[in-house]
Amino acid sequence: MTNKFKEPECAVLCWLATVDPSNRPNVSPKEIYAETGSNQLVIADIASGRSVRNIRANPAVCVSLIDIFLQRGRKMEGMAEIIAPDHPHFAALVAPLLAKTGGVFPIRHVISFTIERTSPILAPSYVFHPERSEAEMRADAYRTYGVQPVQE
Repeated sequence: MTNKFKEPECAVLCWLATVDPSNRPNVSPKEIYAETGSNQLVIADIASGRSVRNIRANPAVCVSLIDIFLQRGRKMEGMAEIIAPDHPHFAALVAPLLAKTGGVFPIRHVISFTIERTSPILAPSYVFHPERSEAEMRADAYRTYGVQPVQE
């Protein structure tokens, strides 16, 4: 099984879970992230002070990427490292993140995440209604959340 999320353009946020030194969990959305290899993800620290502090204390993290309309995605577990602007690899690691932001957000650090394990995330509908197509799942999610797809 590949570690790459099959439809990264459909996941508009990733969710980063960390633990502080007192073992209190923290989960926060991260808007700017990029896969830079089959086992590597970089995440922008735009306003992630707690996540950065937690990773410095305990680098074990979990990241989830979810297509909310298909209600499926990937959970990835592994180790993270905080890359500061003075790090020799900062420029290379921040480049795909800056390409996504167009320079609109200041990126204080790069959270470099090495994926060790990956597993699927599936809504219960996939278990209880395996006969449903992706189109049906998507249409049901649109109804549930009261949204309409953009007609291009």
